[in-house]
Amino acid sequence: MGRWRVFRTGVLLFTVLGCGGRTSSLLLERHAVGPLTDISDIGQAVVWRLEPVTQTHEQGKVEVTVSFASDTYLKELFSNKEVFKDFAGLNPYFPENLVFYVKVANRSDRRVRIKPAEFILIDDRGNHYAPLNVDYVTALEDARRPVATATRQVLQSASPGYFGLSFPIGKLVAQKPQQRFALIKQSSLQGGFIYPGVVHDGLVAFWSPMQQAKTLRLLLSNIKTDFDATELPQTSLEFPFTFQAGP
Repeated sequence: MGRWRVFRTGVLLFTVLGCGGRTSSLLLERHAVGPLTDISDIGQAVVWRLEPVTQTHEQGKVEVTVSFASDTYLKELFSNKEVFKDFAGLNPYFPENLVFYVKVANRSDRRVRIKPAEFILIDDRGNHYAPLNVDYVTALEDARRPVATATRQVLQSASPGYFGLSFPIGKLVAQKPQQRFALIKQSSLQGGFIYPGVVHDGLVAFWSPMQQAKTLRLLLSNIKTDFDATELPQTSLEFPFTFQAGP
């Protein structure tokens, strides 16, 4: 009986491990608002070189700095163990992503509210892109490891005795790596209020535009301030940044 249980376990594991995972629906969405004819060229691996690398604009004593975050920049940033501790050492983004570093310094005497999810990237080919949250990047990671993903989906709820064994095999093979998830959550620009005198910074990522794009405009829109007694903003700021793509 013991040999049969071991054999059955081996067959089931072989079956699961031999199955590819389904592509996440997040990766099946259109990656931009624009012409249908461009969709196959968007979200592809591109090595970008953008100029100028860093720009700073100020409105109403709100200073915003944006920098193009190259692969070299990201590798150096995420190797900082003083910041990321045990998670350091991995650039969590992929060549299919275009990443910017954003810093907002509130030098006014009023609160400022930002919503990074409403920032927009526009290319000169007639496409615009919304920021990516962590789920899209980890879905891309899973798509590159379909066997591990399929195994996790099947076994993540497995318990002792699931395969006739006395140990939690589901836990041994169904754990989802946290490093990439943690690094993105810790480094992303967070939305909310920025109080007077506070400097807030972080990363904002997009799907990589089509390689033929020569000009990219990053619009930091709907930055609210001048809140009244009912917490309604009286002023909306927009900070535009234009980058030229180099060879």
